[in-house]
Amino acid sequence: MLLPITLTLAAACAFLNLWLASRCVRVRMGAKLLHGDGGNSLMGKRMRAHANFAEYTPIILILFGLVELALGPSNWLWGAALLYVLARIGHGFGMDRDAPNPWRAGGALLTWAVMVGLAVAALLVAYQATRVIPAPPALAVSD
Repeated sequence: MLLPITLTLAAACAFLNLWLASRCVRVRMGAKLLHGDGGNSLMGKRMRAHANFAEYTPIILILFGLVELALGPSNWLWGAALLYVLARIGHGFGMDRDAPNPWRAGGALLTWAVMVGLAVAALLVAYQATRVIPAPPALAVSD
């Protein structure tokens, strides 16, 4: 079964990962930093934005894939995927600022909201009492 939402989101996340990495590289090259942040505040912020993306994205993609596999593609999953991408872009820009700001906070809160929504959907699918999937005829046990 194809998972068009998960595949699209995974591709978008790959591009986002490259964007966040390239932002680090630009600062690293400009400041001639080989390792770490070298005390450069902007480098530290961009490294954390990239690392934060890498921390959240795997579980998000796993949840998207499993929920889409269980329920099939749906408009709410497309919407959640779009929200996640927008949240991570906003968070990346927000991390550049020294003070708290709506881009960073909004990105973090939307990321958490998408993750909680997917986790709840996964639990509902897993423990839905009325949903019994019979074994395929080839695997059914006969008397």
